[in-house]
Amino acid sequence: MLTAAFAASFAREWIDAWNAHDVDRVLAHYADDFELASPFIASIAGVPEGRLVGKGAVRAYWAEALRRMPTLHFRLITCFVGVESLVIHYQGVSGPAAETLVFGVDRRVIRAYAHYL
Repeated sequence: MLTAAFAASFAREWIDAWNAHDVDRVLAHYADDFELASPFIASIAGVPEGRLVGKGAVRAYWAEALRRMPTLHFRLITCFVGVESLVIHYQGVSGPAAETLVFGVDRRVIRAYAHYL
């Protein structure tokens, strides 16, 4: 079970890693074979299904996203904690956003779902 303290710490570090534009630091939170679903995958990575699997594919996608958005900055709004998942609600580049992150037993993300207005 995830704790509120773990969720708050994870969310802060996750936001800080993104604001540093450090893809490897962001990826350190994820399992090697994690799955990511985001509506932006279609337009940035050219994958119509909006899903990527594995750090290699996601690294390329996130690096391209950061290249296209050099002023990217996130502001943490709040974090919701579940049994094996958390939701990070934040102010993104173009408005509010939320990421649902599902954790494996080693407390690394195994599935991630991005949501935007």
